[in-house]
Amino acid sequence: MATVDPTLTVKEGKSAPANYAQPDILQTPVQFVKGVGPAASELLKRLDIQTAGDLLRHYPRRYEDRTHFREMISIRPGETICVAGTVLSAEAPFTRHGPPITRVTLQDATGYIECVWFNQPYLLKRFRELASRGGNIVAYGLAQESRWGLQIQSPEWEEMETGADSLSWNRIVPIYPATEGLRQGRIRRMIDSALTRYVNALEDVLPDSIRKQHHLLGIKEAIKAIHFPDSESDRECARRRLVFEEFFLLQVSAALRRLEYCNWRNAIRMNPQIDPWRELSRLLPFDLTLAQRKAIEAVIKDMASGSVMNRLLQGDVGSGKTVVAMAAMLYAALNGYQAALMVPTEILAQQHAMVFRQLLADSDWQVELATGSMRAREKRHSLARLADGSSSFAIGTHALIQEGVEFRRLALVVVDEQHRFGVLQRQALQLKSEAPHVLVMTATPIPRTLTMTLYGDLDVSVLDEMPPNRRPIRTYWRQQGQRSSVYQGLQKLLDQGRQAYIVCPLVEQSERLQARAARELAEEVAKERLLGYRIGLLHGQMNGSEKEKIMLQFRHHDLDVLVATSVIEVGVDVPNATVIIIENAERFGLSQLHQLRGRVGRGEHLSYCLLLADPQSDDAFQRLQVMAQTSDGFKIAEEDLRIRGAGEFFGVKQSGAADLRLGNLITDVELLEESRQAAVNIVETDPALARWPSLRKAVAHVHPSTELATIG
Repeated sequence: MATVDPTLTVKEGKSAPANYAQPDILQTPVQFVKGVGPAASELLKRLDIQTAGDLLRHYPRRYEDRTHFREMISIRPGETICVAGTVLSAEAPFTRHGPPITRVTLQDATGYIECVWFNQPYLLKRFRELASRGGNIVAYGLAQESRWGLQIQSPEWEEMETGADSLSWNRIVPIYPATEGLRQGRIRRMIDSALTRYVNALEDVLPDSIRKQHHLLGIKEAIKAIHFPDSESDRECARRRLVFEEFFLLQVSAALRRLEYCNWRNAIRMNPQIDPWRELSRLLPFDLTLAQRKAIEAVIKDMASGSVMNRLLQGDVGSGKTVVAMAAMLYAALNGYQAALMVPTEILAQQHAMVFRQLLADSDWQVELATGSMRAREKRHSLARLADGSSSFAIGTHALIQEGVEFRRLALVVVDEQHRFGVLQRQALQLKSEAPHVLVMTATPIPRTLTMTLYGDLDVSVLDEMPPNRRPIRTYWRQQGQRSSVYQGLQKLLDQGRQAYIVCPLVEQSERLQARAARELAEEVAKERLLGYRIGLLHGQMNGSEKEKIMLQFRHHDLDVLVATSVIEVGVDVPNATVIIIENAERFGLSQLHQLRGRVGRGEHLSYCLLLADPQSDDAFQRLQVMAQTSDGFKIAEEDLRIRGAGEFFGVKQSGAADLRLGNLITDVELLEESRQAAVNIVETDPALARWPSLRKAVAHVHPSTELATIG
């Protein structure tokens, strides 16, 4: 077990580019950690390890109990096992088709087992060298029956080096995220060296009272035990402590942001005597759902409270979030202020602007559109009307936050599909006024655990019911071999006067390649699949006027079918479009598939979603099954979180859950709730965190976007 130098002293210093603000000694470049050196430090950079502190926080991804190995004679198919044996032989049999294969035979005192690796021919030389000297390895994987006997396919493996240290044998052994060129044994020795020299420099960010109340280990104990536990109980205690800390830092950050919003002294207070309901009922040609009414009432109460509103509006596709946003913006206008709505795409901005202008046609209010593709003269006039206050509403893309866009009396900022904007983009729009109210909306239903983690600073309204005219969308998954029958079924619906979307496959994250793929698909559909029907094309490489023209044609039924990229994922609303066919659906994420499906089912006719796919992975197979089985956005969000994990749920722009190294938002719910209550209590006791400087520094460093560095 690693020992600790008791004479080690801690010096205060600048923040390091790691997950925590660290004393100087923890910022030691990793190449100077004993056993690392310049060559290995370059490899460690691939794992985002640049300092001694980073190395301490490089947690194992799993563990192997090597206090005893399974005897080969006792192994049964279907068991995940860890075996140790001597390499007897290694060969690479010729394969006419398929990837090259490396077969290795292992032997222990009781029998034999075969290990097989596919498409890794470089392993052959290594294993032959081991066989020539009777070398021993450890292999970990799933035992399966094959025609040659028991076999482990593509096992993880490690050489049992002569005179190997006690870190790899006769104990619970950590298995780390690795990279080519760094073996597990080398990583263990580097981390053990870092523990010996640097663990005493770690500052405990958890107050003693919280550690005692929740029965948590100290940070030094926890870090040592997470790497080299003496027992399963030790490992679990260490993990519990470190997961609590991850959640706790997120929740303290959220609680401080909430406090900052609530105490904003210059909040714009709306007149509670002004009633927007009468004006809303006059403008809207339909009745609101109960959920919409509750959300609007909450927004009005927030805006009249004297504190800055900071509210998240969640609602499934088609639940009517835009109406709630319009009600909030109308309330601001009735009070003599301006409101801005920022959306992620030009198509959505144009559609919202068109709807707002139609509804407000009989009023004196002006609606300005702000997008990147606007003509210079048109944009100049639009910005002038916002600056002098003659226009009450602004609807646009990120063009709204560009330099030169000014407002006279901006009181409300609405951000639609907020997870598509970075934190700084949202803040840039807020800074167009001194202290505007903020309403952020998402059509991606967010699991409760993720809401608590990412949005603990926001009040939440949920639209959990659909407008009464919405009918369920029937979803079917069909293989590519059934493509012809799918298009034949589409023709029957087109002949009945319906319209359809066809979404081209996701080639890669390149709008240019996507545009080409969409053009090719449109040509194929027009010439082969749907000859004689009116086919339109929409993709991200078109300019704003082209997109608007195509969408108007489709909305007015001058087109029967719209072939498009995923640019239609958000906001496009054509009630007569009752079919969406998604080509190569296995390439899309679950949330994106649900968003695309939401383009239909917006009118009185029965709607269909057809997923054409031949999945090649378990994850893709699961996504398609979930889509076919449910249209409940919250169930889909839970499944998406389970399949992808929190780090990828919102993509690279989001902070928060992506910072979790150990915590799991599905299995660690109780710990998440414990940490949340502890964080709220701490912030209520000492909002400046003056009594806990280590905690204050860690929160400010982990979440700098919340301006926590200026607290106190």
